[in-house]
Formats: sequence, C-alpha cells, structure tokens
Amino acid sequence: MVARRETHQGAGAAAGPPVFAAAVAEMRAATLRPEVFCEQMPAPQRIAPYASALSADVTVDGDEVATGRIVLLHDPSGPDAWSGDFRCVAYCRAEIDHDLAADPMLSDVGWSWLMEALTAHGASYTAASGTVTRVTTETFGSMAEDEGSAQLEIRASWTPTDPPALGAHVEAWGELLCTAGGLQPVPDGVAVMPSQRGQRDTDG
Repeated sequence: MVARRETHQGAGAAAGPPVFAAAVAEMRAATLRPEVFCEQMPAPQRIAPYASALSADVTVDGDEVATGRIVLLHDPSGPDAWSGDFRCVAYCRAEIDHDLAADPMLSDVGWSWLMEALTAHGASYTAASGTVTRVTTETFGSMAEDEGSAQLEIRASWTPTDPPALGAHVEAWGELLCTAGGLQPVPDGVAVMPSQRGQRDTDG
C-alpha cells in the first residue's frame, strides 16, 4: 500500500500522542490484496483532535470496480458516543449488477460483508453503526437502449477496542472493498501478496 510519511491531523494538533502515532503506523503496515491501490489522503480536521486517512481503489483488468476510504479518529477525551478514544470511519462504493440492486436483502448482505470481514481479520470493535445505500439509474427516451447502472454504498463507523493494532481494521476494510467489487475471496491457506506499486513510498 502507498504510505506517505506525513500524517494530516486535526486542527491545532502539532503532533499526535505516541498511541496515535503507533496506530497510524499500524494502518500503513496493513497488507492488502494486489488489486487494491491504497494511499494516504487528507483527513478531516474538525471531527477529532487527531486524524489520519487512507483512500483506495480496487481495479480488475483495468476497470475500477470499487473505491473507498477509511479515517482513523483519536480524541483522548473519549467521547461518550464512541465508547472509547479511537473511532474508525469507513466508506465503500462499488458498481453492482442492476438486477442485484433490486434484491430486498442487499442492504443486509452489504452490512454483513463488513461485520464478517472485521471478525475474519480479528479486528476487535464495539459500537458499530452505519448505512447501506443502493443507487440505481434508469434510462429513457433515446437512451432507453442503454443499460441502467447501479451502485452500492456502505458507510460505517466503529470503535476499535485493540488500539494501536489498527492493521486488522484496515485489512477488513480492504476486504469489504474487494467483496463489494465482486472479487472472489482468497482461499484459506493462500497468502496475500501485495503489489509492488502498493508498497512503494511516494515521497519526493
């Protein structure tokens, strides 16, 4: 995964505490599938005193099938709504089959992809919440012969209970992107080998 060395922090934060720095390092060290190109992105400045964010695109045969981002927030005061002093905020968007968008169980299935990924990667968490949205586009008139399009959007947040071990949470997010994008799971016993592009440093 691409990991820039600078960490974008919340407004007024000159340097993060050691536990936050360690969590960010764990995020950057996460192992993602070679189809996932991940890089550092600017983090929101007003939600928490400290924040770091990653964005990712999933590409198969030159086509982007999913995109998303994950933001790590840290507030030493421990907001009541978080049930902790760290919070992960994730987003996933993927193109899906138009017929699949009509499935009434799609939202439940989409949410289960995240929950199952967190469990599978051993990411300990609490206070999970989120939304699953399907967006469909129909065509009419002179465009009626064109196929409609559909997208699935998953927005979620949860409190990691195992900081600074955030690598598992990023890997679960990466798996969510791949699952939503229609990639087959990696068979048990097969190691995930990240692409060289996903491991290079982009500084300079």
